[in-house]
Amino acid sequence: MAKKFPVNPPHPERLCWGCDRYCPADALICGNGSERTQHPVEMFGADWQEWGCDAEAKAVEAEAVAAA
Repeated sequence: MAKKFPVNPPHPERLCWGCDRYCPADALICGNGSERTQHPVEMFGADWQEWGCDAEAKAVEAEAVAAA
């Protein structure tokens, strides 16, 4: 069973997020490349979960609600 993925961890730079092991950044075990995989919050910011295929549809919905 996979571990629950933390949405907004306090120090994402300390771990590799490439697999379910969440290895320390200085002791990569899985061989998932030579560098650690960043957490989405590091790459996209705190609102990373709001991104996606339906992001544009949600923006149009929000504009419609605001205009009403």
